[in-house]
Amino acid sequence: MMIKVIRGNPTPEELAAALAVVQARAAAAAGSPSGAEEPPAAWSDPARVARHRLPQPGPTAWGRTYWPG
Repeated sequence: MMIKVIRGNPTPEELAAALAVVQARAAAAAGSPSGAEEPPAAWSDPARVARHRLPQPGPTAWGRTYWPG
């Protein structure tokens, strides 16, 4: 792997930090199969919002609605 600085004058510390990030990303990509996506986070899973189905309204459900007068 070759990295070339096109613009700017990074310090050795900045260059080392950038290389560490690139190497970590390359190692993570090599560890996972290509095309594999991460599973969605639990908080963003739509199934957690509606874990149980709500009961369906019956034939007399219209009489139980509330309309303020």
